[in-house]
Amino acid sequence: MIEARVLDKHLIVEGFKNIKIDNVDSLFSFIKGISRNCHVQILDAALVAGFEHIYFAVLNALKSFKTGINVSRSLEVEVLLFASGQNQIKKAIEILGIKPYSSSAALIIIADDRAKAIATLNHISNILGGERDQCIIELTDEKVSGVIETFKISKPEIEASIRASLKDAVKNILIERAALLVTER
Repeated sequence: MIEARVLDKHLIVEGFKNIKIDNVDSLFSFIKGISRNCHVQILDAALVAGFEHIYFAVLNALKSFKTGINVSRSLEVEVLLFASGQNQIKKAIEILGIKPYSSSAALIIIADDRAKAIATLNHISNILGGERDQCIIELTDEKVSGVIETFKISKPEIEASIRASLKDAVKNILIERAALLVTER
């Protein structure tokens, strides 16, 4: 589990592997029922490029609500939009949304209070099943080509961004794309 403060909110991010989701709609309905004081989003961890990718998506989503330029009516969906680099909800779900065939998940909880966030994490952990594994969120050598392909990152983008490693370049490109979404609104 990784915790951070983002603006005036408490952020918890946890990875899960070996999950089985029969019905995504039922899962989110259940989560909505138990997380009244928290905002919860679940992403397909196979395409998450590390904690920083999530952190900046959450930061941009919170700022978009603060400044009134949000596209969606919910913070959860706004996080998905920024994490996917999209302004269209349908495309964002196609790219990063959790699906019945997803085997790993990145659970994102945003709350005013740490205790509420932890309680929500524990409830959702029981429902998701699988094993908690923070490493599943990190951008690995095995994940990088899938992320490049799914997010349609071009060779010129990578060449312009590469400083230390390919993984860092990909992560920075996704964070930059999310930040640039604001200019399209």
